[in-house]
Amino acid sequence: MWVLFAVIALLGANSTYLAAVTFHSWFDGRTYENWFYMLMFAGHLVLGLVLVVPFIVFIGIHLLNTRMRKNKRAIRVGYALLIASIVLLVSGLMLMRVDLGGKGSSALVIKDAATRSIVYWSHIGAPLFCVWLYWLHRLAGPKIKWKLGLGYAGLVGVATAGLIALHNQDPRGWNQAGPKEGADKYFFPSLARTKTGNFIPAKALMNDDYCLKCHQDAYKGWYHSSHHMSSFNNPAYLASVRETREVSLKRDGDVRGSRFCAGCHDPVPFFSGAFDD
Repeated sequence: MWVLFAVIALLGANSTYLAAVTFHSWFDGRTYENWFYMLMFAGHLVLGLVLVVPFIVFIGIHLLNTRMRKNKRAIRVGYALLIASIVLLVSGLMLMRVDLGGKGSSALVIKDAATRSIVYWSHIGAPLFCVWLYWLHRLAGPKIKWKLGLGYAGLVGVATAGLIALHNQDPRGWNQAGPKEGADKYFFPSLARTKTGNFIPAKALMNDDYCLKCHQDAYKGWYHSSHHMSSFNNPAYLASVRETREVSLKRDGDVRGSRFCAGCHDPVPFFSGAFDD
């Protein structure tokens, strides 16, 4: 029972955070769905799926224990609460996209915009009805333990505030390495910079196959163009970049001058910090 309530509390805080960010994006006309939002959205899916089986078990036990009670009003409201809860869970499952795998990239997903909109707003509205019906259900039943309820609501509020505070944090930047000499000195004389001034892992920049999954035409156009290669793996440019580095090394004692070219022609080694290797 307490495990179920704990999951519901986490899901409540998570849902409130997602709703706040979505509303802010709609109201402001700008998107605030950053990396942390995507993590919380994934967490929403996980918590929702985790809740399904305990919910079914709880409902089965609760119905068996209360079906013969004389408080008909509480029973009627309880059934209404059950229906609203089922709508909440089923609509959540219907909004999911389930990839079936295979070469056809088939998936179970609602594609009709009108149907998806109805399911979406059902999923948004159902929790509000659940809270209202649960309150009525408890009013018709045993005396409500207000201190416990307020403590529960306070815990959800604190958790929501914590999520909102973490919204501007990007986990990808945690423990991220940067130039020892500072960003401006490392990237100079190139005008190219990373957003944070830190390095970007080479594997993130070389994630071409990931782009291919959704952007086949753009990938094919890039693959057959001159931009498919950088200076170091294009024979026509390799001689040029080597000569530039040699001249820079003789003149300045380092190859820093060749970084001017690297901002456009060698983005992977340059932005990952391996250009001077």
